[in-house]
Amino acid sequence: MIHFENLSKGFWVRGEYRPVIKPLSLSLPPGRAFGLLGRNGAGKSTLLQMIAGTMQPSSGRVRIEGRMSWPVGGTNSFHRDLTGLQNTRFLARVYGVDSDALVAFVEDFAEIGRHFHMPIRSYSSGMRSRLAFGIAMGIPFDTYLIDEVTAVGDARFKRKSRAVFQARMVMAGAIMVSHSMKEMRNFCDSGLVLHEGEIEYYEDIRTAIARHEALMQ
Repeated sequence: MIHFENLSKGFWVRGEYRPVIKPLSLSLPPGRAFGLLGRNGAGKSTLLQMIAGTMQPSSGRVRIEGRMSWPVGGTNSFHRDLTGLQNTRFLARVYGVDSDALVAFVEDFAEIGRHFHMPIRSYSSGMRSRLAFGIAMGIPFDTYLIDEVTAVGDARFKRKSRAVFQARMVMAGAIMVSHSMKEMRNFCDSGLVLHEGEIEYYEDIRTAIARHEALMQ
């Protein structure tokens, strides 16, 4: 379960404070997949980073019950000078999972060949995303934070990514950001609409999508 306790976030721009997330108090039920909707620049990635603990709020806090992934789709958890293999083993130790088992899963899933044994700095953005998604799917999180990552790769790789993600959702929850409303409908139960710093919760993802599309017009 995720609890937002008077959470807010803003930035100072040219001497003016601009709120991104206005004071928010909300508890999200466990075991559900939430689609996070909002126009570009609304603050979706900022909210994911605060949930993950990689960005500090301006006030309040996020309280997490269970094991939370990093925002999958970003690569902030990687050390650029280490190889994909070394990063995988490091994250296995951090999250307390079997290192050899995770390495075997990620190497097979990511399909980056010899690059798995090369430094991350040599990767394309697509290879980094494949590696990040593979590591995240290989670790049993209670809640996955997903930022557009199922869109990475060719059609076959996208199908494989969606299949493994759906398998994880049987036993876990998620907060997912995607520009594809089809993916939102396929993967998500409920919705969060972020608009002008306010978050609206909808029990049904279809209602959230309708609200988002109305705001976009």
